[in-house]
Amino acid sequence: MIRLLPIFLLTLLPGVMPLSAQTFPHAYAAGERPQDHRLGDLRTLNDDHPFHKVATREAWETRAVSLRRQVLVATGLWPMPTKGNLNVVEHGTVTREDYTVSKVYFESFPGHYVSGSLYRPKSLKRGQKVPGILSPHGHWTHGRFHDHGEANGKKEIESGAERFASGRHPLQARCVQLARMGCVVFHYDMVGYADSVQLDHRQSSMAADGLFSTRAELRLQNMMGIQTFNSVRALDFIESLPEIDQDRIGVTGASGGGTQTFILGAIDDRPDLLFPAVMVSTGMQGGCVCENASYLRIGAGNVDLAALALPRPLGLTGADDWTVEIETKGMPDLAHLYGMHGCEGRVEVFPYLQFGHNFNAVSREAMAGFVNKHFNLGHPEPVRERDFEPLSEDELSVWTETHPAPRGRGAAHEGALLKWWEHDSVTQIAAIEARLPNDAGARSAYEEVIGGAWDTLLGRRLGDVGEVIYTLTAKEEGSVGLRMTGTLRAEGHDEEVAALFLHPGDDWNGEVVVWVHGEEGKSSVLTQEGDLAEGPLALVELGYAVAALDPHGVGEAAREGAVINDERFAGYTFGYNYPVFAKRVHDILTTVGFIVTTPDWDVQQVHLAGMDALGGAIVLAACGQIDDPKLGKAMAKLDGWRFDHVTSWKDDAFMPGAVKYGDVSALAARCGEQPLFVVDDKSGWETATSVNPALVIRETFDGEEVLRWLAD
Repeated sequence: MIRLLPIFLLTLLPGVMPLSAQTFPHAYAAGERPQDHRLGDLRTLNDDHPFHKVATREAWETRAVSLRRQVLVATGLWPMPTKGNLNVVEHGTVTREDYTVSKVYFESFPGHYVSGSLYRPKSLKRGQKVPGILSPHGHWTHGRFHDHGEANGKKEIESGAERFASGRHPLQARCVQLARMGCVVFHYDMVGYADSVQLDHRQSSMAADGLFSTRAELRLQNMMGIQTFNSVRALDFIESLPEIDQDRIGVTGASGGGTQTFILGAIDDRPDLLFPAVMVSTGMQGGCVCENASYLRIGAGNVDLAALALPRPLGLTGADDWTVEIETKGMPDLAHLYGMHGCEGRVEVFPYLQFGHNFNAVSREAMAGFVNKHFNLGHPEPVRERDFEPLSEDELSVWTETHPAPRGRGAAHEGALLKWWEHDSVTQIAAIEARLPNDAGARSAYEEVIGGAWDTLLGRRLGDVGEVIYTLTAKEEGSVGLRMTGTLRAEGHDEEVAALFLHPGDDWNGEVVVWVHGEEGKSSVLTQEGDLAEGPLALVELGYAVAALDPHGVGEAAREGAVINDERFAGYTFGYNYPVFAKRVHDILTTVGFIVTTPDWDVQQVHLAGMDALGGAIVLAACGQIDDPKLGKAMAKLDGWRFDHVTSWKDDAFMPGAVKYGDVSALAARCGEQPLFVVDDKSGWETATSVNPALVIRETFDGEEVLRWLAD
């Protein structure tokens, strides 16, 4: 059916130059750039990270589901690694006046050990049920063995931060206090601290392809994930103890231990109380590799992640550090959210701004009071600490002659752990894929695991685009139809795309082909002489309109700043900023969103064409994010390209997690039964073909065949 050209396309708007008056096909005048926040400075962990407000309880519940998945995906725990037998070893119990301390270690990953100290009340009776508390320690020197030293201990007492000489051992002090209150406490090591000797905390032991490498990032294997899974397994351990009351399990730690506290609360419903000290704020979000991971804080900050504790009791402390403004920035939002859910009084902040970064006696007593109140322990308030006899390093260390430290460590251990982690993930996903041809429920499971992961990786669906404002900047009549340049602005996202529209005029068939070239952008539709290239010309002659654009980083959207903001670890950049590839998918969604919602156009169908390897991958990714009946067919010219070929964080195609979640074949599978034409090697597409009978794969590109397929 032939449609009349919309009137606004036929008339040259006042002030709009013909294309011949500028360098075709530019949408901007010389010296101008897109008004697009993505071309500015990248976000960092030190920027302001305010809570993202929600208007209703329902809006929070929806956001909470997405945030939990985001944390799990970012830490490499989606799907959760298979849990084996903990193989718990408890030995070397030391007895004090009113509590005992045992040495404990167990396996989290196969061959990888979590070590720590288990504090119990000495008065514990057989059959008695008491609260269990996990205590991750944070970045104090020597971790669980930390000692302020005699001189610093005296200064702490003089300042009012500590009451007793034993306070020079503040990590032991909080465990002793909780045990004296009637709790069982597991104080466990962060990776690379104290008895955790198998991996370095901040760097890989491998020459290549270890932690922090591009290969690991493509599979979302990171230090934060290892540490978070250790915490999950620590929770499994303490929950398994017969004396633990399953309805009174808490977690408390400070600084990096505070990060572990609220992250565990974010992904696991079993903790009944969270008390992250001197960590949650709108300021600095955590400076260590164990506190950062790609995707973790895109569109969220620590206040948002801590809010996932809702409706459980959540206690926070502030100090003269990055948490100094927690009373006015963060806490009001948490209080409002808790109040919205009828949970007033379950979130509290204890700002002790006279002290620096700490978990000192003053803060510990606030924590003890919080636990006392919410776990109904019945101790008189305020709960005060008493002096104690600290354990020596020998008394604390779990490794002895009869329980020697594990031999697996360094590069060999790191390689084995990463290999197991990858194999486990591949096995879990393959089990779902194997069911796809014959099991209707498998499709739902596949979309939850793989589709959910890609929703996190890409961060936007067509319905999230919002209003798109089109500004026509130039127009001319060509030898075939009209050529128009302009800008598409996704107002709600502060993003802008330079676009070139080719229109056949009165012969328009009501369909649009969005032309995507990852390297050349919209200039790829033209020859060097400025004429239409063969492919776009053929489409226009057949009655199709063509929309070509400059995706982020290409053509008029070229970046002037850096692609990454920190050379040490990808998570410092991509934990706060979407990868370039995802930003380009966003631009496709903006373009499609404009086309399908513009009344004047009355578009019947929108097709996508990826005309180079990167453009093809972008098209496949975009298809899975579009739920609109006007989406027609898609063509992806991959020619053997895979995300697994990417070797640098600076590559525009670098996409953390892309290999873990099935690479380009999984992107095709997510498109359901949408007609797809893929130019690629025929191997590796089994999953996609099992769910999409309309998938056509050709090893070589034949433009005439593609046109026939499109018109069919």
